[in-house]
Amino acid sequence: MNAANPINDAPNALQVSPGSAIPPEELDRMTDDIIAALKTVYDPEIPADIYELGLIYRVDIDDDRNVNIDMTLTAPGCPVAGEMPGWVENAVATVQGVQGVKVNMVFDPPWDQSRMSDEARVALDMW
Repeated sequence: MNAANPINDAPNALQVSPGSAIPPEELDRMTDDIIAALKTVYDPEIPADIYELGLIYRVDIDDDRNVNIDMTLTAPGCPVAGEMPGWVENAVATVQGVQGVKVNMVFDPPWDQSRMSDEARVALDMW
């Protein structure tokens, strides 16, 4: 069974499916470390990380510790659209225990500012 972590409907509020083959303590550590890794990736045009911007729609850690990530961009024509999935893959691949990373670029639903965390809103002076 997979441990599904819908990371972004409410940033930092993760839900994990019961029955994962990964021990709960390890899954918690991996989840925290994956979030920390995602927070190191920035859109070069925006002074907030992709996690807080709400660009990460879903993270799934399977029983073999492979990580599948659904992410989007602030705009489909983003100049770093071809590079950002690689940045995300490289960042998450550094997390202890992760065996592989696959990043899927999705555009449905389209990103909008309502997906941003309060931290991102403060960083972008949107209060």
